[in-house]
Amino acid sequence: MSALTPPNSEVDLAGAMRAALAAYSQGPGSGKGTTSDLSMDEELNLHAIGWEPVEFVTGLSVYSTPPMTWSWGQGEISAASYSHEQAFQLAMARLHRQAASVGAHGVVGVEVERSIHASHTEISLMGTAVRPVGAAAIDADHVFTSDLSARDFTLLMLAGWEPLGLAAGASFVFAPRRSMGAVMSQQTQNVELTNFTEAMYSARETAMERMQSAALAMKGTGVVEVKVFEGPMYFASHAVGFTAWGTVVRLREEQHRHVSPTMVVSLDDVDIAFSADTLG
Repeated sequence: MSALTPPNSEVDLAGAMRAALAAYSQGPGSGKGTTSDLSMDEELNLHAIGWEPVEFVTGLSVYSTPPMTWSWGQGEISAASYSHEQAFQLAMARLHRQAASVGAHGVVGVEVERSIHASHTEISLMGTAVRPVGAAAIDADHVFTSDLSARDFTLLMLAGWEPLGLAAGASFVFAPRRSMGAVMSQQTQNVELTNFTEAMYSARETAMERMQSAALAMKGTGVVEVKVFEGPMYFASHAVGFTAWGTVVRLREEQHRHVSPTMVVSLDDVDIAFSADTLG
C-alpha cells in the first residue's frame, strides 16, 4: 500500500482527481476486469489512496432454530440468540474466504440482510472486495470486513485509522406475561406496556454487550456505522429481539490525522427529473 500523507490546508482537488483517473485507467493490478456495487466516484476515491476494487463477494448462512424455541417462557430465548450468532459467524467466514480467493485484503460497503423465522435464521452479507493496488494475496483470517462505504473507508484511512471487521450482537427475550387482571384493566386505556419495555431494554443491553465484546476480541478501539433492528417477532408476539452490528476500527498511525473533506452538493434530483407540466 502506498504511504498516505496528511492533506494540506489547501487540497489540490484537480490534481487528486487526475491521479485517481490515471490509476483507474490502468485497471486492476491483476489485469482482469472487476465487478463491484461501487459508484464511479467511490472507485475513484479508492484509487486516490492506492486501493482498487477486485470483485463483488457474498457470504450467507441459514441456521436452524429448534422446535418450540418460541413457546412461552421467561428471560432470554437462548436458542434463538445462538442461532443468529452462528448464522452471522458462518456467513462472515464464507465472505472472508471468497474475498481471500480473489486476492482481496478487505470488503467494503457490506450490506447485511437478516431474516428471523420460527424454524431458522437467515443471514446474507454482500460487499465489494478491495485491496492495495498490486498487493499480494493474504489468507482469509486477515481479511477485514466493513459496512462503511468506499468513500467513508477512504476518509478513515486518510485519518490514520483502519477497519478490522464487523462486530455483531443479538438477543431475543420473552416479554413477561401480564396478569389477567392487568389485561382486563388496561385493554381500554392508553398505558405503557411495561413488560415489553423491560424486555426490549434487556435484549438491547445484552446485544450491545455482545457486539462490544466482539470488538474487543478484534483489539478494536471503537465501533462505527452501527445499525440496529428491534421489535417483536411477527410469528411470536410475546417475544422481542434486538440486533446490532457495525465496523470495528482502531488507530493504525501514531496519532490521528485531521482531514478536511470538501462538501459537494449535487444539483441532480434523482426523484424528480422534470415536471410533467412542462411537457407540451
